[in-house]
Amino acid sequence: MPLTALQVEAWITPEPVPFAERLSGAHKELSIGQSWGKLWDCAWFHFTGTVPEQAGGKAIVLLIDLSGEACVVDQVGNPVLGLTTVSSTFDKSLGRPGKRVVPLTEQAHGSEVIDLWADAGCNDLFGVYQDSGSLKEAHIALYSTEMYQLYYDFAVLYELMQELPEDTARRHRILAALHKASLELVEYSSEEAQRARTILAPELAKTGGTPSLKVSAIGHAHIDLAWLWPLRETIRKGARSFATTLALMERYQDYIFGASQPQLYQWMKTYYPALYKRIQARVAEGRWEIQGAMWIEPDTNVPSGEALVRQLIYGKRFFREEFGKDPRMLWLPDVFGYTAALPQILKKAGVDYFLTIKLSWNTFNVFPHHTFLWQGIDGTQVLAHMPPEGTYNSSAAPRAIRATEKNFADKVVSEECVLLYGIGDGGGGPGREHLEYLARERNLEGLAPVKQEPIENFFQRIAEKTDEYKTWVGELYLEKHQGTYTTQARSKRFNRKLELALRELEFFSFLALITAGQPYPSQQLDAIWQEVLLYQFHDILPGSSIKRVYDESLARYQELSNQVKQLTKKAQATLIRQPQANRQTYTIFNSLSWVRSEWLQVQGQWRYVTVPSLGYSSLEITEQLANDAPTQLVASAQILENDLLQLRFAPDGAIQAIFDKEHQRDVLAPQQLANRLSLYHDNGDAWDFPMDYDERPALSFALESSHAFLTGPQAIMEQHYSFGQSTLRQQVILTKGSRRIDFVTTVDWRESHKMLRTSFPLNVSATEATCDIQFGTIKRPTHHNTSIDMARYEVCAHKWVDLSQADYGVALLNDCKYGHKISQNVLDLNLLRSPHYPDPQADLAQHEFTYALFPHAGDHVAGQVMRAGYELNVPLDVIPGELEGSASLPEASLVQISAENVILEGVKKAEQNDDLILRLYESAGATTRTELIAGIGIAEIWKTNLLEEKEARLEHTGRKVEVVLGPFEILTLRLQPAR
Repeated sequence: MPLTALQVEAWITPEPVPFAERLSGAHKELSIGQSWGKLWDCAWFHFTGTVPEQAGGKAIVLLIDLSGEACVVDQVGNPVLGLTTVSSTFDKSLGRPGKRVVPLTEQAHGSEVIDLWADAGCNDLFGVYQDSGSLKEAHIALYSTEMYQLYYDFAVLYELMQELPEDTARRHRILAALHKASLELVEYSSEEAQRARTILAPELAKTGGTPSLKVSAIGHAHIDLAWLWPLRETIRKGARSFATTLALMERYQDYIFGASQPQLYQWMKTYYPALYKRIQARVAEGRWEIQGAMWIEPDTNVPSGEALVRQLIYGKRFFREEFGKDPRMLWLPDVFGYTAALPQILKKAGVDYFLTIKLSWNTFNVFPHHTFLWQGIDGTQVLAHMPPEGTYNSSAAPRAIRATEKNFADKVVSEECVLLYGIGDGGGGPGREHLEYLARERNLEGLAPVKQEPIENFFQRIAEKTDEYKTWVGELYLEKHQGTYTTQARSKRFNRKLELALRELEFFSFLALITAGQPYPSQQLDAIWQEVLLYQFHDILPGSSIKRVYDESLARYQELSNQVKQLTKKAQATLIRQPQANRQTYTIFNSLSWVRSEWLQVQGQWRYVTVPSLGYSSLEITEQLANDAPTQLVASAQILENDLLQLRFAPDGAIQAIFDKEHQRDVLAPQQLANRLSLYHDNGDAWDFPMDYDERPALSFALESSHAFLTGPQAIMEQHYSFGQSTLRQQVILTKGSRRIDFVTTVDWRESHKMLRTSFPLNVSATEATCDIQFGTIKRPTHHNTSIDMARYEVCAHKWVDLSQADYGVALLNDCKYGHKISQNVLDLNLLRSPHYPDPQADLAQHEFTYALFPHAGDHVAGQVMRAGYELNVPLDVIPGELEGSASLPEASLVQISAENVILEGVKKAEQNDDLILRLYESAGATTRTELIAGIGIAEIWKTNLLEEKEARLEHTGRKVEVVLGPFEILTLRLQPAR
């Protein structure tokens, strides 16, 4: 009951400022109903007042609603309590998002002086501008403990009654008690409330018998690190959510809370150190669970395998160093599908358990399990659980407990499941209402008993009974959000290029360390990697955030790219001696793990070079060396041809035919055009596009001009297209001796609600396609036999997809694209989209990308498609000058691998010392014995887990070691160089 209004003034700024600078903004005195800011404005609010004399002896609270979010702080600016407007966007069936009550005193004396500061943002939980940014409420109010408790006594029993069958005695006894209690309420005084509670107490005291289901509950505040708000606001969301959690822990002694994402904890440590210390204390006490093992909650479709490994390395390192905890559970409740490579990655990083919610979002097929074993492409299994209620924002009310029991698909084999409660996505976390519900539901007749506890405890118990659990093999495909494989294409391109550039930097930095003693840039690499990993968050990299997120992240991507280039050049400069004045010498580096022979253009001259694996070769340009003649190359108005392939173009610029001269067969299906640059109506958003988009007639870019020409060993068709306000330039390139047809493309994309795709109908018959994913491949059907097949109308793949029959196949490669449609004999690549929500200007920009068609003999293994995909993405590196000592050693290799199907994915210095880390994987799905030959002396070599912790010492002979890899196995080796 409000008593009197507070005096309110605010200092308003466009961006957050610290407590010490709280008076730096534009000053404004405010009254109730007055607007104080526009969307994303920030302010320090100052509330003052005096408790009225008549409030003496009574409980007093403050009621504050700023039409946004706020954090009440103490006298030195440390977070105390989070506030959220009652108008905030949220699914009200899951709970009330508003937090407006600030406890003041349980027993006032009267005349107490109120002097309160709060750091505010003019946005609700979901970045919405509410109520014109007005000051909705700022009052001193009376608080009745008895009436508050009666509310939840009544609410729990009433809702339980509604969930019970009408013919049960329990339902009728509750109804009678509720009716009798309601008759006590006339003046709604504390005394009446106490009498009503006495009537309800016997019904609340009734307990269940031996339960057939037990529910493990934990408080959670799912905080998207960016989404409908910028990154800067997430930092404050963390402080608000965590301050509220700590305040509630003081009041509710059985409250257990959990939070993931070391990045979020790192922000708390940096910006709110006192709050962070309080969190550390609760973790040590066992009431705050450290959840997840990755740096953030990343998308797992688009990031590379090595990036997922680094998520675990940085995540686990942080939790070990800061909290003394080693998480065994991956916490990814809200990610848009899960790669089939993940179980092995987790297991090899000491993570045994996996929790998600997201598969409950499927559009067509109900996922059949909630507790199950998840098996990856290599056969590794992890124990998985999906809370049956289907949300991480549970109300914790009786309806939630009943839904949990009703939905639990695996109650025939398990007596335990999980419930995650709290206000989430935009943070906030549990409020008092959640904890009041739970206090009455520990063992209440009619509901499964609920215990608050860390979720790893739950996993440890159910892990003892895995024999009866079902196994799900392969990817956990989400039947939703397929548009996120393509949206915000520039972010995806930066991500791919940076992942590969960091690989190069680590390779060169280790070479510089061992050959010249150049210090390894560990601190710089850590900072760059952690920021790249941040942008892999599941609402940033997938493309589903607001415009400001991409304005900021794209600028940072460019800066990170520049830093990586500078550090790489610095390492290279340590290795390379500048050429003598009368010589044009170059060193060519190959960071891939096989010998490469290909054409390079150096100083305007073309050279065919061969470079050893993970090594270099020297090249000297002399006037006497002339370019090789472009024999067997043709470039005319309708034809491109090299010694292996012939392309014939249609009048509209599409490819009419491709003939494989070596194998004497047509590559394309008869009477069908390939690489027609088609546009489809796409009225979706960043997440989704219509499943039936291609049932409407496609539009296409119109060919404006074309020009065929030869340059060195290449035959090129350059085409210029237009559509609406957009233009596209594409070079179709055939290179002598190569089976790869490159499509080097630049687009000025200005279309609205359109989707640009290319497709290749092939003269190949196959019921499955092979798709490149992290550390291996996955087979996917080309038909729609079942509803599960039909639901996968768009799939995510990395560097390539391949359609092969026994004798012949064709792969579609790319350098930064992920969305594919594979139907019957057609390989189709999603190039660009332009949805309007949540970023109204998504992808309206200049774009560069390359895709390539790669016909080959045999299947994808025989055709060496994996190598072709890497070679498109990782070009040879040409550096002026010669390697120190290269006069006596014109070429050398850091590592040689005898087996063609074993890929060296990463080369880096060990995290803790100067050992060499080699990360390999088997790429063909075959058990393989292979020999590794190091280019440096070996003192010791160890097999390690992904965290680089030693597991088994390996025998070596000189610089050689033999290892065996299972199908798609990831193998990490730690090599101590001989001194």
